[in-house]
Amino acid sequence: MLKAVPWAHPDHLHETLRARRVVEHMRRCGYPTPAWLGVGATATHVWHLMDFVDAAPVPELTPSLVEQLMEIIELQAGQASEPYDHSSYAWRVATGQEAAVAGLSGYSSVVSALVERLRLVCADVPPPREAPDMVHADLNPSNVLVRDGAVVAVVDIENAGSGTRATDLTTLQWHTFQDSLDGVRRRLWTRILRVVGWEGAAVLAATQILLQIEWPIRLGRHDVVAGVVERGHRALDELNALR
Repeated sequence: MLKAVPWAHPDHLHETLRARRVVEHMRRCGYPTPAWLGVGATATHVWHLMDFVDAAPVPELTPSLVEQLMEIIELQAGQASEPYDHSSYAWRVATGQEAAVAGLSGYSSVVSALVERLRLVCADVPPPREAPDMVHADLNPSNVLVRDGAVVAVVDIENAGSGTRATDLTTLQWHTFQDSLDGVRRRLWTRILRVVGWEGAAVLAATQILLQIEWPIRLGRHDVVAGVVERGHRALDELNALR
């Protein structure tokens, strides 16, 4: 399968080569991501060619799939192989130091109230220590391929780097706000807290919420913002209940 995207910045090819090294390393650890067969660039695009996987993206998360993904994420423990620090990025987002989310408070009063709530939770959290795990950084259902109820591949690993695997657990947790998944969502919270503690979980949750608000605003999807805000408050309420 060939994936080509326009040049985004001068280091784009360098970052794609970094992602290929992560793929090669993680495949040796048993991580189910397809092999990258080649990486290159034209004057206008950066591309990579990866193995085809005969499977389909997750149509809907189930308790079984969430449990499988939790175990796959455990394969990332201690496997940081490239200095691309997602934990420090999350701390900067959560504490308002990233430009992408710095102006969200001006969007509306309801967004501003949630942003302020998140800022207060994270205000006194110190910068994270260097974390030893591999981080996928975009572990949402569309990047998980399944066949006959089993996870067979995790794809779109281009932004992978180092940090804490709780980053990916938090992304997965964001997609489990259905009544049928209440049990596995509680287990996700338990796993996240075990890996990074309450303050670390607060930073990761705040980052997830802020980025989930930022992208629909940036893309003009204003109809979904209210739902994201509601889910953000619910996530924070659940986390506070575990303090």
